[in-house]
Amino acid sequence: IAALRIALQERIPRAFIDLETARFSDAGAVLPDAYALKKTSLERFAAAVLPTLERPDDQQAVDRIRTMAVRLRQLEQDYESILLVCSITDWPWIREACLDSTTTAAEDEAVEDVQIYTVDPTTLVFFLGELPWITGLYERARFELDDDGNLSVDGIKDLALTTRDRYRAALGARARKITPKLLSVWFQYVRNLSLIERRLTPDLYTLVVAAQQILGDQYAVHLTETAREYPDFGRLPFETLRMGVEQARLPDGEVCDMMSRLPGHPVSWRSCSLKPTPPPRQQEEWRMRWNPYRQCSWPEEDVTIEKFRTHVKDVALSMLGNDLARVEKFTTSFRDGLDIRETLRNWHTGDLYVCEYPPTRGSLDCVVMLFDSPADPRDYPYRITWQAEHHDESTLALFATDYRQEMVGPGIGLSNYGGAMFLFPPRPVPDIWQDPRFDFADTLEERLVAAACLHSREKHVAILSHSPPGAVWRRLARRFGRKLLHVPLGRFGNQTVAQLRMFHVLNGQQVRSYAAHFIRKA
Repeated sequence: IAALRIALQERIPRAFIDLETARFSDAGAVLPDAYALKKTSLERFAAAVLPTLERPDDQQAVDRIRTMAVRLRQLEQDYESILLVCSITDWPWIREACLDSTTTAAEDEAVEDVQIYTVDPTTLVFFLGELPWITGLYERARFELDDDGNLSVDGIKDLALTTRDRYRAALGARARKITPKLLSVWFQYVRNLSLIERRLTPDLYTLVVAAQQILGDQYAVHLTETAREYPDFGRLPFETLRMGVEQARLPDGEVCDMMSRLPGHPVSWRSCSLKPTPPPRQQEEWRMRWNPYRQCSWPEEDVTIEKFRTHVKDVALSMLGNDLARVEKFTTSFRDGLDIRETLRNWHTGDLYVCEYPPTRGSLDCVVMLFDSPADPRDYPYRITWQAEHHDESTLALFATDYRQEMVGPGIGLSNYGGAMFLFPPRPVPDIWQDPRFDFADTLEERLVAAACLHSREKHVAILSHSPPGAVWRRLARRFGRKLLHVPLGRFGNQTVAQLRMFHVLNGQQVRSYAAHFIRKA
């Protein structure tokens, strides 16, 4: 294509010398990655490839080579200099036939009239020899007269960064943090997978699999959609066909087989399990079918958040023990360890001080998690109290985003915790959002803290939040005879917290039978 474009621009005569065939025989070959030509001279590349080529034994291939050789000799009578653009697998045999003056041409077969179509941009991934996104970058560089010498590599970087921006815009606060370090790990993994497959540049499957394993399913979905995009350079006045795997659907609906006359490196189509975002029209249909009188949770997420609740409770209990630690001068035992602070404070005396943590008295049966504080009530319209389904599950009161705004499957909505209260062991409690005893609370967080202090049977209530409880919350706890144990949210990774905040609301327990096919992680 590049040769034809240059010839058109320079008004150089062009001749098409291949044999007309009614049904072209594919003669693909395994060749080195063309990226090697950026660092290797054409002579060395050819010297490495030519000895491995076998003489063609297919009759059509032999007829094509003979015909091209004869037509080249005919063109030599009119032109002093001729550039032959052909497959490297045909070149040595065309040259051999050209030097043989006895070579005769084969007869062109009768073929149907040529028809020109444009290709639907969404199906270009089945048509182009490289990613549509990379091809688009080459086309843009050609239009803008930019350097395209390293676009095969820089294009992958541009693809990754563009995907990151779209991923962040789509998922917002739920998106993972795609840091430069994480991207460098992804690039290294892509390189390793490419080398395993004996390639110097990655294909779409390699990029997506690496993204799925390093950056998550949702990033991989956005990467796939971005890689398939091709810039709009203006519509051509031809009908449009849709490409598939070695097939195409014509404008009249007929499906026909397709074959590339320059197949290049053999292509193998492999499947990758991804769950794309449903289109808005389908989400609206699922939203209209929702039964407002049936709701339940997704058990796998229940197990995850319960494990996190247990961990937060254990951290709070350990902090409670730290507050009761006793420090004494070292005599015969180190007790529970050296107290560095007290030892440094008395450094001038030369004495060592050790600390002893007494057994923790009491327990915790209530944990409050405030992921977004102060919370805007307009962002969290979904407020509910869920009773436990079994003895290993907490009684849960929460405020969260509206799950109906993000339907991921039939009867499956995605929501994001703003805050939650966990009572364990579970026990039935009135819906805290309808309970008039908490109407004095001015904010969602205050109502959650007040409910925790009222329903807790222990003296202490663990509260997980970014900032320590203020005077209002502590006064609220004293009102119910409780104390708040603050666990900093910063102790846990942002990515872990972001994943924990996501949960799915199911439209009845029967939805659990197929929910796994639609639920996807960020």
